[in-house]
Amino acid sequence: MGYRVAVAGATGAVGHEMLNILDERRFPADEVVALASENSIGKEVSYGERTLKVRRLDDFDFAGIDVALFATSSAIAQVQVPRAAAAGAVVIDNSSQFRMDKDVPLVVPEVNGGEVARYAKRNIIANPNCSTAQMVVALKPLHDHATIKRVVVATYQSVSGAGQAAMDELFDQTKAIYLNQRLEPKNFTKQIAFNVIPHIDAFLDSGETREEWKMAAETKKILDPSIKVSATCVRVPVFVGHSEAMNVEFRNPITAAEARTILRQAPGVIVLDVREDGGYTTPLDCVGDYATFVSRIREDRTAKHGLALWVVSDNLRKGAALNAVQIAESLVNRYLRKAA
Repeated sequence: MGYRVAVAGATGAVGHEMLNILDERRFPADEVVALASENSIGKEVSYGERTLKVRRLDDFDFAGIDVALFATSSAIAQVQVPRAAAAGAVVIDNSSQFRMDKDVPLVVPEVNGGEVARYAKRNIIANPNCSTAQMVVALKPLHDHATIKRVVVATYQSVSGAGQAAMDELFDQTKAIYLNQRLEPKNFTKQIAFNVIPHIDAFLDSGETREEWKMAAETKKILDPSIKVSATCVRVPVFVGHSEAMNVEFRNPITAAEARTILRQAPGVIVLDVREDGGYTTPLDCVGDYATFVSRIREDRTAKHGLALWVVSDNLRKGAALNAVQIAESLVNRYLRKAA
């Protein structure tokens, strides 16, 4: 006997990947329902070899749904996630709305999978920010070995993290430049084609952006509240795949060679670190893959126990959709098991 699954935001980039990954990983679903806004009613989305007609999220009855994967805005999640949870569905929410709620576990299965057990408090589990997810997958095994004190990270985040309209804007601007035309930015504050923008999400009074704040706050909740994180988050003209340049300071000694060995044995991590031309992973290399790739592992000679790392992952997959499906797999394997 399988499960009834709903995917909210099914017409967006992350919702599309959720459907793909549910099929690829043969999630035990007897029924999958695609939900979106009223504007998408009647549209069709692919689920493996099947085609699903999109239904209206606002008035969908979640009674009987076992797991609901949400890939909507925070504003929509604020209203619809509690409604789905109250109807009995366990909601895995990709928005930022519930991440810092003390009664909602914030989960990356390779890092703190045991937190899934706390889902019953509100019937909600939060998915972390895409840039946080790949960072903590790489940091967890190193933290277990040498205890991280501080992380300084600069991100190079693809436009898909801002949604389909942002991807379209990069494509349209690039094409326009080659045609000697100019298109005004709509989804970004400045031109994104052939440019980088050191600004993701709203600015806070501290001077950091909300995206930068999320990376620090979420890392503390997922990994260890004592870790200090300083982030600079940058949007780059790449369609899919987030990259991060990390400088990590540890309490205890750790060498680059030890880090390579530890990371090669870590779940969800692939090490590609050859000190030659092309001996590293780029965003283009990781598209469509499940793993978090780590390259350029080297000792930081300016810190007593420091390492520098280059971390790359498909943000639509591990940064969002895959992580949600992995949480759902843990739920059905350990907590929502149905009789055969």
